[in-house]
Amino acid sequence: MSTKLKLPSPEPAIRVVMMPRDTNAEGTIFGGVILSLIDQAAYVEAVRQAHRRFVTVAMDKIVFHQPVFVGDVLSLYAEAVKVGRSSLTIKVRVSARRRLDPDHIVGVTEAEVVFVALGEDSKPAQVFD
Repeated sequence: MSTKLKLPSPEPAIRVVMMPRDTNAEGTIFGGVILSLIDQAAYVEAVRQAHRRFVTVAMDKIVFHQPVFVGDVLSLYAEAVKVGRSSLTIKVRVSARRRLDPDHIVGVTEAEVVFVALGEDSKPAQVFD
């Protein structure tokens, strides 16, 4: 069984422009939208590491350090940091390039997402064969 993780990609797993439909009642981007993007970015990295079916089982505490605004470009960078027999932990860092000042990039949040690999029987399976 090979458990060697691939090196992190220098490219973001996801890059997306925040749109008006993603706002909360305060006019900033709804945190749930960002959580969904974190989950997606982590999944992109998980399947890059191992061609398996993965499901999310946990996400650690999320602290939003900066608000995100309509028109900001979010970049989500993902890196596999831990592999177990049937689990894979992915760290995701989120940054925002400000629409009104494109040279200004701020760290928004980061998270670790834990996935479990599933076999064809939908039961936990080894991440790497």
